Amino acid sequence: MTTLTAPVPAPAARRAHLTRWLLRLHRPALYVWAGLLLALTALLLVLHGPLTDAAADAWRQYDACTDWERCKYNQNAILRYKDWYNYATLAVAAVPFLVAAWAGGVFGKELESGTARLAWTQSVTPVRWLTARLAVPAAAVAAGTALLVWLHHLAWAAGNGRIDTAKQWYDVWTLHTNGPTLVALALCGLAAGALTGLLSRRTLPALGLGLLLTGAVWTGLQLLLPRLWPTRTSSGDSFFALPNSSWVWRSGKNADDVQYGDYHPASHNWPLQLTGTAVLLAVTALLTLGCFLALRRLTGRTTA
Repeated sequence: MTTLTAPVPAPAARRAHLTRWLLRLHRPALYVWAGLLLALTALLLVLHGPLTDAAADAWRQYDACTDWERCKYNQNAILRYKDWYNYATLAVAAVPFLVAAWAGGVFGKELESGTARLAWTQSVTPVRWLTARLAVPAAAVAAGTALLVWLHHLAWAAGNGRIDTAKQWYDVWTLHTNGPTLVALALCGLAAGALTGLLSRRTLPALGLGLLLTGAVWTGLQLLLPRLWPTRTSSGDSFFALPNSSWVWRSGKNADDVQYGDYHPASHNWPLQLTGTAVLLAVTALLTLGCFLALRRLTGRTTA
């Protein structure tokens, strides 16, 4: 008896072929992305372990000092942790902007050189070309950025409460590198770069405009984020007794000349993260829609 194997449907075969072709085409970018992930992973693991432990021991020595003339503690360990935490945090936070620059450069170059139009006439329709160009990098960007966010959160948590100068959860860079907002912003950067590439159809302008658009989204998020979740208000003596982990983002005096402040306690971290992520994903969806509308205007085609 002969076993019959059902043939692979033509659309599925074309999608698989297109994905493999994209992976080969962008192999250098994949190598750079993998190298960046490995380097940052190693740095965050070292920060999570030896650097944090050494700084925590130094702070214990410092806090236990009673005779300051004879006090000895490892100041270098404290400063080393502070420096490398900042380096790691800024490097992780830069990922969305690197993605935006890469996407703008790639889309702008393919349209400027005519490579995209050649692909449309020979092997794939414009809509499928754009879908693959967005979906394949999006999967790599989301997976890699999520890994970095998880490792950064582990490194931050290892020092939280053990190192006196550790960043608070609401620090502008720490907040995003510790949660899913950075993943959403990286996807937003991909869509922003693709849109600027489709609109400008030139490499360098698309690269720069992708960076500017991603920066504008990031700035807007900073202004909007504290307002995405209801704050708590404290006034009078209780205002000065707030725990150190409270994010006081607005303060002043009322009509009775009493000090007050609107703040987010540490328990608001994840609600703010999730609502911020939802906003960024909505913006990403709009930018992606803009990409397809720009492609339709560019090609005059609606064929899938």
